[in-house]
Amino acid sequence: MFYLILIILLVVLVVGPSYWVKHIMEKYSQPDDRYAATGAELARTLLDRANLPQVSVEITALGDHYDPLEKAVRLTSDKFNGRSLTAITVAAHEVGHAIQDQAGYLPLKMRTRLVQLAAPAEKLGAGILMLAPLMVVLVRAPIVGALFLAGGLLTLGTSTLVHLITLPMEMNASFARALPILEQGNYLKPGDAPHARRLLTAAAWTYVSASLMTLLNIARWWAIIRR
Repeated sequence: MFYLILIILLVVLVVGPSYWVKHIMEKYSQPDDRYAATGAELARTLLDRANLPQVSVEITALGDHYDPLEKAVRLTSDKFNGRSLTAITVAAHEVGHAIQDQAGYLPLKMRTRLVQLAAPAEKLGAGILMLAPLMVVLVRAPIVGALFLAGGLLTLGTSTLVHLITLPMEMNASFARALPILEQGNYLKPGDAPHARRLLTAAAWTYVSASLMTLLNIARWWAIIRR
């Protein structure tokens, strides 16, 4: 019963934030013609007013994000072409990242570098973890397996570190950049500010969920190695 409760709690912790984020985003996606400007048009306006004409606004299928290397705000089609509160708010949030980049915001710099290292590190970590039991058998020295295990867990943990840095960065983009711009520039309709705040909170929680998924992946590998 204890293990069953533990499993249920883990599922709730991992799936719960993701479900809530999806619910909030969908809730404020209607009506889809609430605003005169699309998310892409608003993003372009905000970038120009922030003296960032070199930052492009592009459509993507890979999720809403700002690319600090290519200097591009990228929005999925529903945000790029949409006129809902979700489209407007998410567009402003991604512009917030571009403004962070312009200001030399340290967490954004750190995350950009870590993201470049994370993908190969994860692959290396998975390979090390898979080789650990074999090395123990071949070399007949438990310390070798322990070293491989430690190396694998550390490299897999790179993603967790990325998410730990990402969360405060996302909160800053939302509440120190995007929300003040939307409110002070009167871009929001009357009564929409509290809902925009919920949307911006939901955007940050996507990374909480992702971080928990990474930790769960590390725990899964640990369980496999212990068998």
